[in-house]
Amino acid sequence: MKTETQNTLFPMDNLTVLRLQEVIFRTGLSRTRLYDMIAKGKFPHPISISTVGWIECEIASWLAERIGMSRKS
Repeated sequence: MKTETQNTLFPMDNLTVLRLQEVIFRTGLSRTRLYDMIAKGKFPHPISISTVGWIECEIASWLAERIGMSRKS
């Protein structure tokens, strides 16, 4: 049963939050470059829970977009 406050973009049963080291590992970006891209609006913003994390599907979408851009060249 879906509650009114549940976000339909991120079903809770498929939601994974990635920590900084995992995002760095998956993207190959340095910490400095990652935060620079966030500041420029070119990378998903982290969420703030008890610590900082990123939504896994947002990182996967970002990576897929970059792969698509590299294949067009």
